[in-house]
Amino acid sequence: MEPLPQASPDNVGRTVLVVGGAGFIGGYLVAALRRHGWNVLRAVRPKGRALSDDERACDLQAMVRLEDWLPLLDGVDAVVNAAGILREEGGQTFEAIHVEAPFALAQACLARGVGRFVQVSALGLPEDGPFIASKHRFDERLGGLALSSVVLRPSVVYSVSGSYGGTSLLRALAGFPGVQWLPGDGRWQVQPLAAEDLGELVARAASGTVTGIYDVGGPAPLSLRDYQGQWRRWLRVPGARVVAVPEAAVSLAVTVMEALGRGPVGRTMWRMLRRGNTAGPDAGERLAADFGIRPRTLEDALASAPSQVQDRWQAELYFLAPALRWSVVALWLLSALAGFLTPAADILRLSSGTPLDAMDPVLLARGGGVADLMLGLWLASGRRPRAAVSAMLLLLLAYTLVLGIAVPALWWDPLGGLAKNLGLLPTLAVLWVLTERR
Repeated sequence: MEPLPQASPDNVGRTVLVVGGAGFIGGYLVAALRRHGWNVLRAVRPKGRALSDDERACDLQAMVRLEDWLPLLDGVDAVVNAAGILREEGGQTFEAIHVEAPFALAQACLARGVGRFVQVSALGLPEDGPFIASKHRFDERLGGLALSSVVLRPSVVYSVSGSYGGTSLLRALAGFPGVQWLPGDGRWQVQPLAAEDLGELVARAASGTVTGIYDVGGPAPLSLRDYQGQWRRWLRVPGARVVAVPEAAVSLAVTVMEALGRGPVGRTMWRMLRRGNTAGPDAGERLAADFGIRPRTLEDALASAPSQVQDRWQAELYFLAPALRWSVVALWLLSALAGFLTPAADILRLSSGTPLDAMDPVLLARGGGVADLMLGLWLASGRRPRAAVSAMLLLLLAYTLVLGIAVPALWWDPLGGLAKNLGLLPTLAVLWVLTERR
């Protein structure tokens, strides 16, 4: 792709509303639109926080009527919809998020005279699963409206500057220390597209008048084995050995993730990968002819920015982060068990002759067990993990200070005793950092 353009004077003073602008892909779309001179408003879910000046509150699950969108379209000249969910959870459904809400938005655009609608859909077949099927249902309904619109269906979207979801998983498998793990034998074809190139395409589409549905991918398909191999070389991770994970094992892992409602890959993504996720044979020429853009190869995109140690950290910490979380959960539950089951006589003997004697040490031990149990279960639940880890840090610090002062002999315990907390405190701080997944 040619060098990124500077702001276009044609768009200065014009406003675009980006639905899903806070997501991984949405961030690159927003950046490109701003380079083209657009004033960008991002429609986002508030999630209990104050909105910034360029954000507008938006809950797609609830905004399924034309009237719901009209206040967000004041002064808006174009709309880009990049919102989507990979699985239904928390009351969010594919039908509402991918069909009903964006169709109500498109109708509101007609009512308000918004001149352009750009839909970022997904490449695949409806039979791949409800994610793709719902996306494509809206694509077809959008084309039936008297609204200047274009639909872009990208293949696998990656970025050299970051990753999210399935691309994070693939990067972690490619960068695994000592050996590269490959889903299946890696024969499946993908046509990866740089998020920066997708952003440039969306910016040009928002300013243009071309209509229709476009497959979007890199210049040519490549196998998953080649895709991961290029990432490993870019990350500069030593070791060329490749281990092919049997398809049955991957299918089992996907089934478990789907049942738990968690994880970066669901059944739809797994079907798409095995079938191959590639654009039509004339897709590149259509993009060049209608938008004047040719997306880069993965090799060219990786060559444009050398990897840094932070990139290797992200890839190599990917599997360590959940392992660390569950080890902390296990430690807190075991600590709770110790607080409940340690005989009262042992507790009294340990506290004898210390300031704890006057504080009912048995009750303190049992109460500490309750606190440890609640915090362990909280972190295991996955709800507000940073708050859970913060509470653990405060409780551990309190344990360390109170017991360290009241029972100084615990510092010299031959099995570690309180001394272990000196390593556990920064461990929890690292876990607090790693719980931020986007």
